[in-house]
Amino acid sequence: MQGHEESITKHEQLLLYIEGLKIGTKISVRKLARSMGVSEGTAYRAVKEAENLGIVITKERIGTVRVEKKPRNISDQLTFADVVEIVEGHVLGGSEGLDKTLHKYVIGAMKIDAMARYIDAGSLLIVGNREDAHSLALELGSGVLITGGFGTSRAVKALADRLALPIISSRHDTFTVASMINRALFDRLIKKKIMLVEDIVATKPKPNMLKVNSNISDFDQLSLETGMQHFPVVDEWNRVIGIVSRKNVEDIGGGDHHIEKCMVRHPITVGLQTSLASAAQIMVWEGIDFLPVIDRNRKLVSAVTRKEVLQAMRDARNEPQLGETFEHLMWNGFVEERDEEGRLFFQGIITPQMSTDIGTISHGVLTSIMTQAGLSAAKDVGGGDYVVDHLTTYFVRPVQIENAVTITPVVLETSRRACKLEIIITHQDLLISKAVMTLQSIDHA
Repeated sequence: MQGHEESITKHEQLLLYIEGLKIGTKISVRKLARSMGVSEGTAYRAVKEAENLGIVITKERIGTVRVEKKPRNISDQLTFADVVEIVEGHVLGGSEGLDKTLHKYVIGAMKIDAMARYIDAGSLLIVGNREDAHSLALELGSGVLITGGFGTSRAVKALADRLALPIISSRHDTFTVASMINRALFDRLIKKKIMLVEDIVATKPKPNMLKVNSNISDFDQLSLETGMQHFPVVDEWNRVIGIVSRKNVEDIGGGDHHIEKCMVRHPITVGLQTSLASAAQIMVWEGIDFLPVIDRNRKLVSAVTRKEVLQAMRDARNEPQLGETFEHLMWNGFVEERDEEGRLFFQGIITPQMSTDIGTISHGVLTSIMTQAGLSAAKDVGGGDYVVDHLTTYFVRPVQIENAVTITPVVLETSRRACKLEIIITHQDLLISKAVMTLQSIDHA
């Protein structure tokens, strides 16, 4: 047991310490480093890992706080408790209804009789210091968010308590709280859309594995029973220490040796919170088809194959896409066209959101739209999905907002595994920017 304790890294000790903190405890990197006897860099990395695990959050003007981990299958709808947190509000009444969900919000910038037509059960009325509106909303089954830091009467608070419908006060104005809620909804949709390794291993059975003291005959038997050709190798504490494949076994040249003699040590692994896109890229870059899935203590949780990852990514693309990232918002403004010879190009307008503070297009935006054009062209030619392996960009002249631009991807070389392209951006036949891009196929080993 002593050896097991000594084998726990400082990083793991920090995570266990953070996990053991009481919900609501504020966490300071400096104090954490001092109390645990580690550097501030080590403490910071542990806090960021805890944030990725969902057991702490960092909020502006509040800091980092230990929170209850929310389940992955988070609802598309917000609860009133979520709204309190989002708008930095406080509850005036009806706290027993904080776990209720809302399906829409209504901004109360109208007369009271007109307001009634838009309010129904499960909605949230955003309104200022108007007690008649507060009462009306509660009676119609709606929660209330009072802006500007105003309160309400005792009678309204009592009504909220009796109906178990929250009445919340926030110091922000109506526009700000509406923007905060909208952003939270879209962030939630985007996060839900991004598939994680956790999503495909949750329903998988217990992983097949070999122990460090297993023999090649054990590999052969397990391979025969499962039909698999790769297995993780674990130590006595179930920590992944290697991977063994059919090729590794054949390379040793026969004999019933220990697995330890033919396994690949220090294998590449992924965690439950790794995105499927990242897992696919790792497999492409490393030329592997099998990844053990580990927890934060390096213990084996499951394993994924390239085939499983790619199938899950394809299934996800067939589902409705709701929340949009900034990259999607930029690229959606471009229209796909084809010239007389059927070659692909894209046309669009440079919007103010794409510009720098001096009114020219951001280099980051240019790089992003050239990347999207290249990926689209490669998929058009090869039919599969690709990841960027290398990108060299040349910025020739600035382009102003409201200018129309044309993006022309030219395929230079293509094979089963890779695609090389030149991307050209022009405005009125003047060269704006150029890039040379190399992509690797996700679909092929």
